[in-house]
Amino acid sequence: MRQRRRTWQTLLTTTALVTAVATGLTACGGSSPQPKASSSPAAAFEGKGPINYVSSRDASGAANKSIEEWNAAHPDEKVTFIELPDSADQQRQQLIQNAQIKSDTFSVLNLDVVWNSEFAANKWVLPLPADAVPTDKMIPATVNAAKYRDTLVGAPYYTDGALFYFRQDLLTAAGVAAPPKTWDEMKDACKKILALPEAAGMSCYAGQFDKNEALTVNFSEAVASAGGSVVDADGKPTVDTPEAKKGLSLLVDGFKEGLFPSDAITYLEEQGRRAFQDGKLVFLRNWPFVYASLSATDGSSKVAGKFGITSIPGTDGPGVSTLGGRNLAVSPFTPNKATALEFIKFFTSEEQARKRLELSSRAPAYADLYQDQAVVAKRPFFPNLLESLQNAQPRPKVVQYGATTKAIQEEAYAAITGQKTTDAALADMQSKLKEISSK
Repeated sequence: MRQRRRTWQTLLTTTALVTAVATGLTACGGSSPQPKASSSPAAAFEGKGPINYVSSRDASGAANKSIEEWNAAHPDEKVTFIELPDSADQQRQQLIQNAQIKSDTFSVLNLDVVWNSEFAANKWVLPLPADAVPTDKMIPATVNAAKYRDTLVGAPYYTDGALFYFRQDLLTAAGVAAPPKTWDEMKDACKKILALPEAAGMSCYAGQFDKNEALTVNFSEAVASAGGSVVDADGKPTVDTPEAKKGLSLLVDGFKEGLFPSDAITYLEEQGRRAFQDGKLVFLRNWPFVYASLSATDGSSKVAGKFGITSIPGTDGPGVSTLGGRNLAVSPFTPNKATALEFIKFFTSEEQARKRLELSSRAPAYADLYQDQAVVAKRPFFPNLLESLQNAQPRPKVVQYGATTKAIQEEAYAAITGQKTTDAALADMQSKLKEISSK
């Protein structure tokens, strides 16, 4: 695969040169010819030949296996894997740079689901034909996250949803018959469990509350689990509601009442994983990827064989997970759009998703795979994850996502750290989001 792979550092030189040429032409009053986007998605996908697939690295090697299989069957339409940085912010920056100069270097783009609206609104990706992917076989939430204004602009590649990890051994010892489905049930369970001698020094619950994208996720989940939303279907802010207040109050009161450990204000995914794995927490909200570490039998995990998994709690029943994941999209500036589309169909097919599960733990978009006995035997949490995904909602689907998530983080963090009241933080958040959405 080495000969079919380039890194983003190599690409920076090319991008810089193209930018310089474009800038020079503009300064001279000239312009370079640019591809014209077709008014019809079906007519836009013409041209066959080599293409570039642009993505962050896949440490499992599963994506490379799919590319190698394609290349073996398509010697005249080979795919080169261009590797972007691990940082999501840097990935987005590189993709936007390439699109702004209308470079044909990038063909198939690997996009975080929260970038879809921005890239589609700016026409940096093409609308896909209705039959591009078998959406009827995919988890509905993953298909919704791949749309912009009801138009499919990406093909679901993999997805992600929140899971609720709990100490089954301690629930049993305390006489708690079932894992909690609501926050109130969780509080009641914790009162019983933390009174046990074997739970001395433990805390009840933690999510991810540092001022980071993870806080946007946890805030969005709390609001949605209380029956509210951050923005409506048109991208207009809706955090000035009783439901949004109830959701944020769950997080604020969690710290005030000592339900969360005080150092959880600094938690990202890894810190929460370590706290639960070291036996310091009864309950943990986290992603599926921590399952392997928690289950380790090499002595690194104090909870191996002692924990269970279910859906995150809500106010009146199971909560609403934030949807994660990635979609593949076609650049309007690649000359070989037909090949790009056919590669996406191949790469995101159920057959390839099943093959990649041999190497990768990334959650597929196909619902059937979560109930396949062979798959579940290796990943027993998959049925729980499917339940989470079927009820999941994306983060705000807005064009100005960067500014939106920053505003959410600032105000939610101010509330949970006591710098602002819940009412004041939500009022300021509503004002900021309203200003952003009006631009």
